[in-house]
Amino acid sequence: MKAALAGIAASALTLCISTSAVFATDLRMTVWTGSEAHLKMLNGIAESFKATHPDVNVKFETVPVSDYTQKLTFQIAGGNAPDIAWMMEDAAPAFENANLLMDLGPTLKAAEGYDFDDFSKPAMGLWQKDETVYGIPFSTSPFMIYYNKDMFDKAGLEDPLTLAAKGEWNMDKFQEVSKKLAAANPGKWGFEFKDGEGYASRMTHALLPPIRAYGGDIWSNKECGFDNPEAVKAVKQLHDMVFKDKSIVPPGEQGDYFSGNSAMTVNQISRASKMAEAGFKWGIAPLPTGPGGESPVIGQAGLVVFAQGKNTEIAAEFVAHMTNKENVATMAQFFPPARKSVLQADAFINGNKLVPPEMMKNVAAAIEKGRVVSANEKAPQILAAMAPRVDALWKPDADVDAAIKGICAAIQPLL
Repeated sequence: MKAALAGIAASALTLCISTSAVFATDLRMTVWTGSEAHLKMLNGIAESFKATHPDVNVKFETVPVSDYTQKLTFQIAGGNAPDIAWMMEDAAPAFENANLLMDLGPTLKAAEGYDFDDFSKPAMGLWQKDETVYGIPFSTSPFMIYYNKDMFDKAGLEDPLTLAAKGEWNMDKFQEVSKKLAAANPGKWGFEFKDGEGYASRMTHALLPPIRAYGGDIWSNKECGFDNPEAVKAVKQLHDMVFKDKSIVPPGEQGDYFSGNSAMTVNQISRASKMAEAGFKWGIAPLPTGPGGESPVIGQAGLVVFAQGKNTEIAAEFVAHMTNKENVATMAQFFPPARKSVLQADAFINGNKLVPPEMMKNVAAAIEKGRVVSANEKAPQILAAMAPRVDALWKPDADVDAAIKGICAAIQPLL
């Protein structure tokens, strides 16, 4: 009798385990980062979700930033869309207008203690139309100048943070110090474009900050801005820096700021995670100003759930969990928040172990004053149309005016 009861109990236990396995949900979320520090933090947030969803497992899938949007598009077209995606701001309008994204509004607003109104309205501009919420920003991160303090000291130059504090950090000074840095550090460069991709996947990110500093834009109100006088001046200055001054890493070369081969680069606060083992003194400063004044540029990423996914409701609940006040505060060390309560807290200014408070204050100021990078629903087609024209620009003997006109001729029909 006891043996029979033991057999029944064992069978019941096996059934429970099997049933639990059957009903377990595996969520797949694509991210661009492979940083150990980032993934450790994200996995910690996923683990805390189990307190209310014990049978949900979240897997973070790293896709390289250089072809992130393209690969995400291929996955969707192939019927293999992730449940959740970390989406770039320039791609958001295309996915929204294609009706590929779930409305997260009902789930977020119903979540206990979520406080949807805590998100700043400007930060929600790309992700919300009327009452429909296509995504929720978790990183509203301004472009900043990263600089190698050791290389500045070797050249006998004041660093960008010092120059900015004195009101002397502008595009002319940027060109001047870049040239001196390259001269004082043979075999190295004064400046490298964002992620070393300024001639390819990051070409708009390379051109946008200087153009805005001059008072222009790459496009706005469905009009190309590359051929406006302000933009032309900015592009010509960059061209001179690449080919005359030889201070910017040229096409075909790798500068790699993070390995100490370039004195400056443009990037966002999340990249501070790479600096822990940099091997040199470094700092973060605002972008240089220009004739257009102070013009911070903000990159943004949001979390989206695909409408055709198999686990939309649970995926939306995980997005609500990931972007609640507590977890946004946790992520703020790498990803500047869109939640006003977190951004305004002393914990944000003092909470980054790698970046001193005086530098984090510049990050917060740039978020408050900056504008998000230019986006468009046809961004992939625009970038594809731009590519050969931008290639023509980045040649030593390029007719810069003609190349710029070619960019506008190529993209205007798509705007």
